[in-house]
Amino acid sequence: MNKQLEILKKLSSLPGVPGNEKLVSQYIVSEIKDHVDQIEYDNLGSVIGVKKQNGPKVMIAGHMDEIGLLVTQITKEGFVKFQTLGGWFSQVMLAQIWEIHTKKGVVHAVTGVKPPHIIPKDKRNVAIEIETMYLDLGVSSKEEAEKLGVEPGNMVTPHAEFMVLGNEKYLLNKAWDNRIGSAVVMEVLKRLDQHPNALYGTFTVQEEVGLRGAKTSSYVVEPEIALAIDTGLANDVPGGEASEQSLGKGPQILLYDGGLVPHQALRRFVIEVAKEEKIPYQEAFIVGGRTDAGHMHLAHRGAAALSIGVPTRYMHSHTSIIHYDDYENTVKLVLAVIKKLDRQTVDQILAQ
Repeated sequence: MNKQLEILKKLSSLPGVPGNEKLVSQYIVSEIKDHVDQIEYDNLGSVIGVKKQNGPKVMIAGHMDEIGLLVTQITKEGFVKFQTLGGWFSQVMLAQIWEIHTKKGVVHAVTGVKPPHIIPKDKRNVAIEIETMYLDLGVSSKEEAEKLGVEPGNMVTPHAEFMVLGNEKYLLNKAWDNRIGSAVVMEVLKRLDQHPNALYGTFTVQEEVGLRGAKTSSYVVEPEIALAIDTGLANDVPGGEASEQSLGKGPQILLYDGGLVPHQALRRFVIEVAKEEKIPYQEAFIVGGRTDAGHMHLAHRGAAALSIGVPTRYMHSHTSIIHYDDYENTVKLVLAVIKKLDRQTVDQILAQ
């Protein structure tokens, strides 16, 4: 396995739900510390790697958190109640294995619900509500669960394994949303040498519960140009509409999402750069979600902002799939854009 795949495997496998991203941030800092001039933090835990130049402030951001669960209660029989963190679709949670992260180590559990045999026939085709689910640790009492280290507040993440699939460019694991965006920002910081701006490579916290780290970190940076690097929808599956939403066809330059109407001059500029550099790209949109750009563009006087997505199949589930070429082409696009964002170019973008 090459170095890039090793990084993607490590980064996507680390546990880090909203409010509990420390292991992820520590790994990222270890990777970028020799490639930036300084590292700053906001008070929520977002990491900001700074490459200093006397030029416009350019902020690129990928969020570190993944969707997961939070232990809220242990029943007297030893079953675990939980709160979802992020947007889970109830039907993908059934019969899945989870990892509960305790002070004593990882405890495995499976999602439990009533078996269909005791659900009335007229209710069997109704979606199971998350509120009726629980985690089964394989114990018989609250005391047994507590001896394992399980307690309210524990982080819970999907149990998954990084895999290179049939076509070696297709990569499967949990947490691509949005460790792949974090990986892009990491690699940009590593590869970038000469550039005409002050670059702030940012790794935000708590995106999945309201873009919270994006808000605080952008107030630290005060960007003029803001690029959110996140996952986008890959809908090239049976019953889906693949147009501009396919794996392997390049990063998605979003037309809009639930939190941002992009700055049109910036969007046109990024597309022009992609064409000049012969980097494949797609023009997609997201109706039911938003990215960190939704808060990044609102800090202080505001910023010209754009969301760029790495196409991803099966987001917000235990496992999802990305294409390695989309990752690589997103890195190339962001690098090419940053190198052209000098003072004159940024002033022209902001004036339009």
